[in-house]
Amino acid sequence: MSEHRTALIWDPAVTAYQFRPDHPFNPKRLELTVSLIEAMGLAGGERTPIVAPRQATDAELLRVHSPEYIDAVKRFSAPGADVSDAWRWGLGTDDTPVFPGMHEVTSLVCGGSIRAAELVMGGEVTRAFNLCGGLHHAHRDRGSGFCVYSDLAAAIAWIREAHGARVMYLDYDAHHGDGVQGIFYQDPEVLTLSIHESGRYLFPGTGFVDELGDGEGYGYSLNLPLDPFTEDGSWTSIQAKLIPEAAEAFRPDVIVLQNGCDGHMLDPLTHLRASTRLYEETVRVVCETADRLCGGRVVATGGGGYAVWSVVPRAWTLVWAGLSGQQAPDAIPREWLDRWQGESPELLPERLRDPEGAYPPVPRRDEIEATNRRTFESLRRQAYPLLRGWGLGF
Repeated sequence: MSEHRTALIWDPAVTAYQFRPDHPFNPKRLELTVSLIEAMGLAGGERTPIVAPRQATDAELLRVHSPEYIDAVKRFSAPGADVSDAWRWGLGTDDTPVFPGMHEVTSLVCGGSIRAAELVMGGEVTRAFNLCGGLHHAHRDRGSGFCVYSDLAAAIAWIREAHGARVMYLDYDAHHGDGVQGIFYQDPEVLTLSIHESGRYLFPGTGFVDELGDGEGYGYSLNLPLDPFTEDGSWTSIQAKLIPEAAEAFRPDVIVLQNGCDGHMLDPLTHLRASTRLYEETVRVVCETADRLCGGRVVATGGGGYAVWSVVPRAWTLVWAGLSGQQAPDAIPREWLDRWQGESPELLPERLRDPEGAYPPVPRRDEIEATNRRTFESLRRQAYPLLRGWGLGF
């Protein structure tokens, strides 16, 4: 067990964030994950408390969203509301439908990430994980990509307002963290770093290496778009260099970490080929970096992940174990499997970690790795004068 105290932010009420029964953003994944964490005995003790979220206030939402947008979300949240103009706000689409109570439950998701930040920045815990959070596509004045409000931006803005702290935001969801990037695109006190499948092939079509920020924030937005079919080896080798280098240059007071797990081989919405190893390895690198530079402080969230039964509970249990400094056993408890197998549409894995060689290698592996290396070097070249200005040379 790590010396760090780590909080799991959870309340079953957050599962009301559900667009419709057949929507891929399925809150069942949250229930499955928490029940697996508990079945493995990884949470609930003095050093791993489970803490309830709270509602974000309007003032907290207004730090990152326009008043007109918040008013529109409230209006659409009422039962029987007229939603004919919802499209103007990025809502009422197939991706992001409106639903009754939308404002209230999304405010609870946002409040969960703010609560995580309060605990970490107040010194009550070193790390906190709001697994229902990670809504990284919401923009200042519109929803997008399954995201209504940005809990991540709300938490970062709270940290900036309450503590004046420098925040490094790291996002390795398969989709580019465009909403968070956009909200802080001109802010030199927030470094956004997104590692994702290239926008040439995947929503939202952004996140290229030349998106470096604007105005005073120029140089504080970094993007590493990966080639489709990227596997663990290429992904983790780049992250092992990029994350510590960027953090050493920026010197954050806290790291905000979005743990979308839709880059997994089995995810139905993306084209990347990670195994569960990616999630353990990324959290290890981030926690080591945080321990070295910012007192271990990490505010973590969930994110994407659409292999609801086979991947998400395992990936996020590994994220939680890494954050809390615990070595999770590999065998999934029989009682958990028995509880959920009857409801699952597929055979549930019996191991937490994907075994070596679980997925066949892609024929173009060398070519993909070479493309990713070139992209990484391109990012370094474009960012070089800026990073040198921070005191780091390549």
